[in-house]
Amino acid sequence: MKNTINKLFGFFVFAILFSSCEYDGIDPITQVEPGADAGAPEVTISSPAEGNTIKVLDEVSSITIKFNVVDDIEIANIEVMVDGNMVASMSDFKDYRIVNDEVVYNNITNGEHTVTVKATDLEGNVTTKTVNFSKEPPYTPKFENEYLYLPFDGDYVDLITLKASDVTGNLDFAGESFLGSNSFTGSQDAYLTLPFDGNIGTEFTASFWYKVSSDPNRAGILVAGDDADDRNQGFRLFREGSADEQRLKLNVGFGTGESWNDGGVLDANAGEWVHVAFTVSNTETKIYFDGVEQNTGTMPSAIDWTGVEKLTIGSGGETFSYWGHLYDSSAIDELRFFDAALSQEEIQNLINSSSATLHLSFDGSYQDDVSNREVTVVGNPDFAGDSVEGNNAYAGAADSYLTTPAEGLTSSNFSATFWYKVNADPDRAGILVIGPPDTENPDAQNKRTSGFRLFREGNAEEQRIKLNVGTGEGDSWNDGGVIDVTAGEWVFVAFTISETETKIYLNGDLANTGTLSNPIDWTGADILSIMSGAPRFTGWNHLSDSSFMDDLTLYNKVLTADEVQSLMAE
Repeated sequence: MKNTINKLFGFFVFAILFSSCEYDGIDPITQVEPGADAGAPEVTISSPAEGNTIKVLDEVSSITIKFNVVDDIEIANIEVMVDGNMVASMSDFKDYRIVNDEVVYNNITNGEHTVTVKATDLEGNVTTKTVNFSKEPPYTPKFENEYLYLPFDGDYVDLITLKASDVTGNLDFAGESFLGSNSFTGSQDAYLTLPFDGNIGTEFTASFWYKVSSDPNRAGILVAGDDADDRNQGFRLFREGSADEQRLKLNVGFGTGESWNDGGVLDANAGEWVHVAFTVSNTETKIYFDGVEQNTGTMPSAIDWTGVEKLTIGSGGETFSYWGHLYDSSAIDELRFFDAALSQEEIQNLINSSSATLHLSFDGSYQDDVSNREVTVVGNPDFAGDSVEGNNAYAGAADSYLTTPAEGLTSSNFSATFWYKVNADPDRAGILVIGPPDTENPDAQNKRTSGFRLFREGNAEEQRIKLNVGTGEGDSWNDGGVIDVTAGEWVFVAFTISETETKIYLNGDLANTGTLSNPIDWTGADILSIMSGAPRFTGWNHLSDSSFMDDLTLYNKVLTADEVQSLMAE
């Protein structure tokens, strides 16, 4: 009897539930035939993008492969391959018609690579999509005979060999730089060492930017010696002097003796960056300050590298401390060695090249070729498929632009150059902006007392390039010059900011000059925006620029008219 009651109760509950579903407007599930298979799956690879270049310090790095597969009936299998080798296979999907997924692969070495995604549906239809990308070292030597390069931008790595320096003691960075984001400075009982055994050869050059400190009053700067005290092997670059001036000297061992070069004197109170270079050949040594030869020393025979195993940076270290040449509290930046004795002209070229603080070629990537700084992409900019230099250029799009930290880009003397093909839609846009946040107007920012704003305004026939520069308490205007929109031509744009004036050049010709009541003020100007006023210059609707830009370069100097024309002609 009890079992019969339970059965009746269960039937009653089922009837109520069925009736409830029907009356609440919820239809029972019915099978729908999928129909005929209309074709093969659609495959999209969103990362890496075609032509992407990976530049990281690691010799072996990883990539994240992001893809989308869509099929009208059902996806049966997806295979992911790197360089033809399968790295992932999947056949169990939450949504059997649409798959958005990613695979991390951890063995990408320097060179050219491919990513392939192969999708198969239930009918056996197959679609294969492949993209090409590459991995390069974070730095490609810029100069002939370049042997070693330490930019000191937050690490102590030689970007030629990717070897990290050994750190002795407690080191920090200077918190300032000539180029990039930082520089080296020594501290008591602290210095760097790198392997350096004479493979550079008997003729070589060292080059670096130097802001001398006279405390302590003598110090080792660059030393590569053996364990003996006779100085007959390797070399020693050091400084000696007083609180007012410091003399840089060079000692080189040639096996049976040593050669001296008494160099030149730096003003210890100037607080200025000076380019220092010395060359060693089989017959002589030379020391240069800012490209000017200071002194020559005679070499009876070639340098002897016997017993030399390492280079010491910022101290006399273990092999040259006996005369009190210990740590150097001066700032050192952009240290390079070359396996050749460079000429004065070549050293001057180094100095000129060191003035570039950022360079974006836009050849399929947004990579900074100067210091590998991080560039953030906002929105969906594209590449133009057109260029003046290289094989591509930046193509602007609505709500799209690039940003990068302004650290290392700001100086009282400043210049920028780029090629530009203007699009007058929209009729106004920001081009380059390093400005401060406007906390009082977060939705329409327009604080112009520091940094600069390069922008355009006009109509469908002509666009005027203008420059605004903040001087602390106020701002300065330069109304620039006009570009003919209807011509559809690339125009070389350059502007300079000195401590007293601004200049705008179009195709090498001076378009206009503006006066500065005070030097540019950089207070709060912490990011550079490229091809938009956003986020720091939006109050007058100078937003994203849909124009093309190519070969953007920033400088920590004021370019002359001749230099602007020379850069345009390159």
